[in-house]
Amino acid sequence: MGQKVRITEYLDIDLDEEKWCCNRCGRELISARDNYKKGCVVYERDPRTIYDPVLEDGSFAPDPEICRIVEFYCPSCAVMVENEVLPPGHPITHDIELDIDKLKQKYAESTAE
Repeated sequence: MGQKVRITEYLDIDLDEEKWCCNRCGRELISARDNYKKGCVVYERDPRTIYDPVLEDGSFAPDPEICRIVEFYCPSCAVMVENEVLPPGHPITHDIELDIDKLKQKYAESTAE
């Protein structure tokens, strides 16, 4: 296990291994040069399973014909790493893309001082 850097509440990057890792259990998910969501368990939910059909303010729950809720979980400890609301057919977003080489350089320089 190498130098880990916290990226989000639930995601770290192991700079030596160049892997996304779960911050809670340490499980390696996928290459840090790829979309971390590809290393997660993906669960697509009907918004009606989360929201009541009519909300307190009188508005209606999101329609599953125009919206889907996608959740991403660590395959080991099942912590929810991320979730997003997307229209049906829309690809999973690639929301974090880091320059791994510069990040490694930054941390190498900071430990050399």
